Amino acid sequence: FGIHVLLTVTLTLRPATAAVWSEKDATGDSYPPLWDLVPENLQDFLVKDNKTVINAWNYQERLGVYKNLLNSSAKYFTAFGSQNFANILWGLPLQHGWQFRTGRLADPSSVTSCGYEDGDLLCISVRSWWSCMNYYLSVIPFLGAVEAGLFGQLEYEVEILPPEERRADFCYSAADCRSHMPKLMDAWKAYFEYLLSTERKALNSATFSSFKLDDALHLMWKAHVASIAYALPKFQDSLKYLSGPEAKFGEDWANGVDFIAATHFSTDLPTTNYFQTFLPQRKLIEGDVPPSISDFSPQQNNVLVSLSALHKTNKLTGGLLLKLWQKAMSTEAGRKMGRKLIEDLVLT
Repeated sequence: FGIHVLLTVTLTLRPATAAVWSEKDATGDSYPPLWDLVPENLQDFLVKDNKTVINAWNYQERLGVYKNLLNSSAKYFTAFGSQNFANILWGLPLQHGWQFRTGRLADPSSVTSCGYEDGDLLCISVRSWWSCMNYYLSVIPFLGAVEAGLFGQLEYEVEILPPEERRADFCYSAADCRSHMPKLMDAWKAYFEYLLSTERKALNSATFSSFKLDDALHLMWKAHVASIAYALPKFQDSLKYLSGPEAKFGEDWANGVDFIAATHFSTDLPTTNYFQTFLPQRKLIEGDVPPSISDFSPQQNNVLVSLSALHKTNKLTGGLLLKLWQKAMSTEAGRKMGRKLIEDLVLT
């Protein structure tokens, strides 16, 4: 029932446009900007006062956090493809790379030169709604992995540097984050503990036979939506720095993730790269009205309209639409249908 409700809502509230397929859309081997230049392991970060110090307000260092997570979890995904392309954590750094490339991490208030080419291009602004939301999808997963033991026994405690403003809105070590947000830390820790548990079970066999991709996706998405739910009210006031259309898109996107998560949508490298081409390639400005944004592709316009319709309808129903959708996604067959529906919404 939920699937049919969603189909009716989204397809009637958005325009019909033809799908445009092209070779360049299927960027299966594209990495986030500067990927080859970021820290590959914890030893590559600064060590000071017997602590590994990470500046999460520098694009390369925050991206390095992701690279460490991907490298340390690579062995769990070898059965699903080569070169770690099948690792479902790819969605996070690729999304962060899209934010950087489209200028969404720069200071939207323009008070500082943080994130701009004529200033400090690699600076991540604490005034950026996107960058603050992303902190909870980068630093928190990373510290959850530290707690779970993904990196083994660490020589030094990890410490995250605070931003210049809003220090109370973030946490800076595994112990600090646990004291402030134990349930969120538990959610990410559970994902990495699942990976580690499959390794222990597989010690007597040649492969990670107990690893189930759907179970891993369930835990990863559960933690992902928990991060967004925790951060969303915290940074509501940061939306004021954005244009009306961009702020609306941010909130629509956050709501849409709940629907995507319920389908256990794969966030491996090729899948994320392909679908990310349908996200806006620049920040939205006043006067941008989908589906008529001239420098956006039909699919990019589609995504904006579909996400808006989804959010509006979910609010009008008091969240009932999401509950119906989640119920419909409770079986493997339902999730498969849900993933197909999401693809169709973007491409048709």
